[in-house]
Amino acid sequence: MTQAIRTNAVEPLPLPEGVAGIVSDWSSDQRAFKNVPWGKAMMWIFLLSDTFIFSSFLISYMTVRMSATEPWPNPSEVFALTLFGKSVPLLLIAIMTFVLISSSGTMAMAVKFGYEKNKKMTFILLLITAALGATFVGMQAFEWTKLILEEGVRPWGNPMGAAQFGSVFFMITGFHGTHVSIGVIFLIIVAIKVLRGDLDNERPGFLTGRKGKYEIVEIMGLYWHFVDLVWVFIFALFYLW
Repeated sequence: MTQAIRTNAVEPLPLPEGVAGIVSDWSSDQRAFKNVPWGKAMMWIFLLSDTFIFSSFLISYMTVRMSATEPWPNPSEVFALTLFGKSVPLLLIAIMTFVLISSSGTMAMAVKFGYEKNKKMTFILLLITAALGATFVGMQAFEWTKLILEEGVRPWGNPMGAAQFGSVFFMITGFHGTHVSIGVIFLIIVAIKVLRGDLDNERPGFLTGRKGKYEIVEIMGLYWHFVDLVWVFIFALFYLW
């Protein structure tokens, strides 16, 4: 019986050696992405490309800061909030970080309940994640407004020191905030699809996936965790340095 099973087993097709073998493997989905949905694989590739972009921005920021001839503004003073007549350094940034990291937890729970096919909990957790993301963007908009109107910071100038401060700040935080805003929109779309059963019935349309699978929730989770991770680096390098 054992020998019969071995005889009937399907052997993987032989592949050419070298680069041709790698191309053949990936394009035919024989080993590299076996049983992995293409949406998930493409998300990983997108996140890899986005990693290079954010890395370039952060490295450029560090280079500009270390080569600046004028004093760099103190983040503890620039991003401080005044409460009851006292200046509290980085209070808003700390709250923003807490909100975004918390959303990563609710996103992970949404993925868990998604694979358990618990539509109600998946829908609720996706909405909570989207609400936390929208809260983060709202606080970032408040931060920008305060810097522009009260402190006079502009992309081309800065009354508190090095002129490059405004350009790198608005570029990096704006690019990240755009990612969060797009993520919030897609979270709401996926939440609606979960609630009305599109993922169970494989209803034709945008962001549906295979019947009975909740892979799109996990794919959104990959994107959201990446956005949260990038913020950790921005927080450490821009606000704490």
